[in-house]
Amino acid sequence: MEKPEFRRNATDMIYLTACAINGRKPSPERIEKMDLPKLFEVCQQHILTACAAYALESAGFRDSEFTQAKEKAIRKNILLDAERRTILRELESEGIWYMPLKGALLQYWYPRLGMRQMSDNDILCDGSRMADVRDIFLGNGYTCEHFGQGNDDAYFKAPVLNFEMHSSLFDSRHIGGLYDHFKDIKERLIPDEGSKYGFHFSDEDFYLFMVAHEYKHFTYGGTGVRSLADTYVFMNIYGDLLDWGYLDEEFGKLGIADFERSNRELAMKVFSMKKLTVDEKRQLEYYVMSGIYGNTENSVKNGIMNRGNGSKLGYLRYRFFPPLRVLETAVPWVKKSRLLIPAAYGYRFLRGATVKRKELENEFRQLEKSR
Repeated sequence: MEKPEFRRNATDMIYLTACAINGRKPSPERIEKMDLPKLFEVCQQHILTACAAYALESAGFRDSEFTQAKEKAIRKNILLDAERRTILRELESEGIWYMPLKGALLQYWYPRLGMRQMSDNDILCDGSRMADVRDIFLGNGYTCEHFGQGNDDAYFKAPVLNFEMHSSLFDSRHIGGLYDHFKDIKERLIPDEGSKYGFHFSDEDFYLFMVAHEYKHFTYGGTGVRSLADTYVFMNIYGDLLDWGYLDEEFGKLGIADFERSNRELAMKVFSMKKLTVDEKRQLEYYVMSGIYGNTENSVKNGIMNRGNGSKLGYLRYRFFPPLRVLETAVPWVKKSRLLIPAAYGYRFLRGATVKRKELENEFRQLEKSR
């Protein structure tokens, strides 16, 4: 789909999403003018298909693709919720502390079941017990998709159960001071009532992490419109109740106060369907064209700016010879001895040339196009 057409359909997607999360009936006349197959394609890229389906149905329009996607979203959320309860019971019985993250909680603040679609469940847990966590998942019929790489391990069980178990909220590869700021987060968590090992954030720390997580994606490959919807839904419930003195101080420490403010203001205007300024339209364009998981064009441009100090050569130097703390995250066995550093760099190069060859080729094509 060409960019102008993608933008037009994204505008319709945002309109329908705003109607859905605000409980408004969309204009039937406007829906009649929509290209539903193209709209569906854009919604899928932003994981807002269920929101759009609810809005369409409220106006008396039932499209088979949208309806099926909504029903799948509802079914997946129900299955993930049930399976999460099973996993948390086993973590509790094994004495492993845990805390569900992000969408596992955000979904309950959306007006309708399945409206906040979920790709997976993210759970923070005791980083010293990740091998025991793996045993729990394997014992429940999951396959381990990756283990000991970065700050999360991934598990899958057919047909739709995906879990990411986090040993920490961020790792040293993530931009800015995110890792250092959140590495001792356990000390700030609140025990769950009736549980020895379950924890949760304060409302302020939930929002702090939510924004920091979006900033991580925003400054890498980008993040989609759903992140703005999450902010809007959260703010409508908790915005006036938060300790903004504490939050302003924490966002200042992280160096993301400007990002938080612009992200929040844009979210509130977009989903209140208020007119945007020229700068806000440009800002929204980044979210729209990023898609839910970002893209290589953004990751290269942001990498040049943030990791290469504005230089392509600096970016290449970072990619081929990352700092030691980044190398240790990507290749954990290098921590055993500094003598393994050359082998670790060689391993990364060979893995990139084989396992991730297509991704690297795409990355270098984007690097050639960048100015």
